[in-house]
Amino acid sequence: MSKTETMKAKTMYDNVMDQFNQVADRMDLNKNIRKILGITNNEIIVHFPVKMDNGEVEIFTGYRVQHNNALGPYKGGLRYHPSIDVNDAKALAMWMTWKTSLVGLPFGGAKGGVQLDPRDYSLAELERITRRFTYSLGENIGPEQDIPAPDVNTNAQTMAWILDTYMSTKPSSARSQNQHVVTGKPVGAAGLEGRDRATGFGVYLNIKLYVEGQGETLAGKTFAVQGFGNVGQWASHFLTRDGAKLVAVQDAHDTIYDDKGIDVAALQEHCKPRKGSIQGYEQAESIDPSKFFGLEVDILIPAALGNQITDQNANDVKAKVIAEGANGPTTNDAEKILLKNGVVIIPDILCNSGGVIGSYFEWLQNRSGELWQLDEVMQRIEKKLTESFKKVEKAVKEEQTDWRTAAYIIAISRIEQAYVQRGIFP
Repeated sequence: MSKTETMKAKTMYDNVMDQFNQVADRMDLNKNIRKILGITNNEIIVHFPVKMDNGEVEIFTGYRVQHNNALGPYKGGLRYHPSIDVNDAKALAMWMTWKTSLVGLPFGGAKGGVQLDPRDYSLAELERITRRFTYSLGENIGPEQDIPAPDVNTNAQTMAWILDTYMSTKPSSARSQNQHVVTGKPVGAAGLEGRDRATGFGVYLNIKLYVEGQGETLAGKTFAVQGFGNVGQWASHFLTRDGAKLVAVQDAHDTIYDDKGIDVAALQEHCKPRKGSIQGYEQAESIDPSKFFGLEVDILIPAALGNQITDQNANDVKAKVIAEGANGPTTNDAEKILLKNGVVIIPDILCNSGGVIGSYFEWLQNRSGELWQLDEVMQRIEKKLTESFKKVEKAVKEEQTDWRTAAYIIAISRIEQAYVQRGIFP
């Protein structure tokens, strides 16, 4: 067995710290600020009981990690997944800090979730789990403190339950002032028109802007998507609308391929009654899942979980562009291989930032008591995303570096400036 095989596989937290340290070295980050940004402010773990439909009580573990709030309230998603633990939450929270800073939002970074597989529970049980988790978090979340949003296996309904539970703990005269405790809510429950598609739209827009920067268009470009949840579906919708062709989709249950193109709307309809799975879709061929990353496509969109593209499969990648719809889908070892092979990686903190930009506008809308129409919301998101993309594109050229390093330099520099100007209390 080789030395690399005997070494423990790197976690997402290892990856995010490696990325941070590499960039901190390159930009000669102030050593005191480096100490602050290298740790999380708060790591909250709660264990809470919930009564199941059969009358039995089950104990659940929930997490909320708050990395940094130098630029504003903590902001980040909540996921329901068996693999979530405090280290994953730490990594994801740190990425959120970089993401909100990069796109110029008045937020810090947080992340969390509950360790469970939602397919194992009824809707009524998921509601009780969500409400009890919210109650257990207490004052650790709040509209000016920490604002959760949907993430893996959570959605607008989850946010509505959190909103109602949190507001119910407040005096009746103050409840309407707490609508912005979460974002990603249903439109009928103080949500934002367009928030549902914001992340996927951002992935599409980043790809479009990159392709146009190369003097090309999306028409005729082929792409493959890993993960066909909210992000994968909306990214595919917008890309195919502009003439690109979806040829492969992978999820936890199946990998499908059709070189003539997969009908996005038809696959979405297929997924609805199957809790999101593409399994059993008969208009495309099932293929060996290990072949997915090696498919002949122009663009690869990992939009599922972290650590999917590793040093074990990076050399298989034939796509010239990887657009990270998920958080941390590419390990650092894999990235070195990909960059050496000439693959351009549009990093997660830029590529999937449409979601948190949409969340910012929802938070702002609730805070100010305004109501915006869909076309106005999408214009705002597009403007903010385009500005961020152009900044990173410029930094890539000026710094003579890759896209992730350029994005990190911009993000960390903004936080460094805030600390330098404000100083450290006391």
